[in-house]
Amino acid sequence: MINFILFGTFFVMLFLNIPICFCLGMSSVFAMMYAGDKLSVVASNAYSGMSKFLLLAIPFFVLSGNIMAKAGISQRLIQFADDCCGHQRGGIAIVAVVVACFFGAISGSGPATVAALGIILIPAMMDRGGFSPDFSAALMATASSIAIVIPPSIAFVVYASITGVSVGDMFMGGILPGILMGCALCVIVAIEVRKKGLKPSRAKATGAERWKSFRTAFWGFLMPVIILGGIYGGIFTPTEAAAVSVVYGLIVGVFIYREVKWKDMADILIDSCKTTGAIMLIIGTASLFTYVCSVHGISQAAQALLLQISGNKYIFLVIVNIIFLIAGCFVDANSAMYIFIPIMYPVAQQLGIDPVHFGVIATVNLAIGQVTPPVGVNLFVAIGIKIKEGVHVTIASISKAVWPMIVACIVVLMIITYIPFFSTVFLR
Repeated sequence: MINFILFGTFFVMLFLNIPICFCLGMSSVFAMMYAGDKLSVVASNAYSGMSKFLLLAIPFFVLSGNIMAKAGISQRLIQFADDCCGHQRGGIAIVAVVVACFFGAISGSGPATVAALGIILIPAMMDRGGFSPDFSAALMATASSIAIVIPPSIAFVVYASITGVSVGDMFMGGILPGILMGCALCVIVAIEVRKKGLKPSRAKATGAERWKSFRTAFWGFLMPVIILGGIYGGIFTPTEAAAVSVVYGLIVGVFIYREVKWKDMADILIDSCKTTGAIMLIIGTASLFTYVCSVHGISQAAQALLLQISGNKYIFLVIVNIIFLIAGCFVDANSAMYIFIPIMYPVAQQLGIDPVHFGVIATVNLAIGQVTPPVGVNLFVAIGIKIKEGVHVTIASISKAVWPMIVACIVVLMIITYIPFFSTVFLR
């Protein structure tokens, strides 16, 4: 009966379009009331879930991403990528994929990447590239989902806080999978170009033009290098790296690019607080949900069932992929991590699966979930961007256009799942 109340009320509220944090928190409270548990543990468990030192990296990464977005790094990255590959057939679409990977390494957020780049690149793909509005918006949304796989990633920080795995190792584990996802989307672009018979939209840039655009974009490229180099070189911890990224972002935005004014800081801080508050509220209520599952034996029963059903790690990984792909259709990455990782991670350990490899698999699944209907958050951000007068993209049309890209990402997911090399090659 506890299971029925916990999961039943959760899914009912979810389908009623109630925010995910309230779905997790209220279903947990209802289950505790039925079981006669003391409700005094609600606040203490929610607080303990949010008060982990490692999670302090999240507000800093969010703030640094907002600062760099305001600093105009997106336009500079787009210009450099366009000079490098914009002369190819469908080059502007390839530019969208490449820039989404780089900007994702700065922002760490899929929706933020869609919002920052989509307003420039979706119209450009239509006007210069000849792509349809639906394809352009779908590609931008899917490419932006790579942001939670390419380090530094907030999803990796959340996974590390749950499992105790090194954040630095998780960041290194996400490099090749993120690149593979980007390459898969470039293949989809090439197929679309061939099908539509599209031609190059600009002449090849000269070496001087490329050097000029590289110099202006250089400071944006340097941020992930500083973060990863500092963590992996033992110079600072992941939390300290997040704080360093804020200081670096301020130096670049205020003194180098001179796009960020001190009067802009109030709006940047407010936006960062809103994003961080939403993430932390989800983490707090998800921690309570996990507590109820653990105290009432739900987690242990699920682990035993998984071990019984999956006789070996390969079958287990198939089940994990199916569960996460379905979960990604309805809940965000952070919520899914807190719901499923405490159940699945001990099983993965017993089956001898590398913890970094398992975390990358889970994160790639949830990245795909950002563009999977009906609740693909990146899709909704993409259709919310005003492209041009008289042009509208609906959730139905973008959902149809995004399926080839989802299939390509699932192929990459299968490669990552069964070839651990791509997740562990950079580990010490």
